[in-house]
Amino acid sequence: MQRIGLFGGSFNPIHNGHLHLIRAAKESFSLDRVILIPARVSPFKQNQKETATPADRLAMCRLAAEELPFCSADAFELERNQVSYTCYTAAHFRQQYPVDELVLLLGSDMFLSFQKWYRWQDILSHVSLGVVSREADDREQLEKQRNLLLQFGKIYLCNARPYTISSTKIRESIQNREDFSCYLPKKVVQYIVRHHLYEDQI
Repeated sequence: MQRIGLFGGSFNPIHNGHLHLIRAAKESFSLDRVILIPARVSPFKQNQKETATPADRLAMCRLAAEELPFCSADAFELERNQVSYTCYTAAHFRQQYPVDELVLLLGSDMFLSFQKWYRWQDILSHVSLGVVSREADDREQLEKQRNLLLQFGKIYLCNARPYTISSTKIRESIQNREDFSCYLPKKVVQYIVRHHLYEDQI
């Protein structure tokens, strides 16, 4: 039996902060593999203007995954062509990996609002939660939330060194013709430059 991390997000673009979270989660939760799952339309960003195509975001995820030999990218949510509710994704991967432990990777902000997610109890019937704290002082909040949710499923916590960069900030830097290469894997930088992504829109 393997322990497989599932890491979803817009990844618009995927950046070193995401990779930092993946590395921290792999070590802390003893993951054998991590699967990146770019969202077609995040439930939390339904009104956000698309700034890179689904194909571009998947390609960048695959390039970033090349830096981590245990990591891969999956197009499941992109191919569904609808709002990417995690309950359906969790059920899909449970069907794909019926005997493995699946660990859904979350940042602390997502975890603290987890009960607002669509059919959140169904999610916990398919996967464990692996929560990576990126704040220095939120451990008490996370422990309290974990205690509330433990009756519904398994929840793991770990602390990671803060990595303060966002995809929004990177897109703004590109539009403003500022150097952004330090925030991204080299092959992702090359892809963005080659395809002129984010140059005229945020």
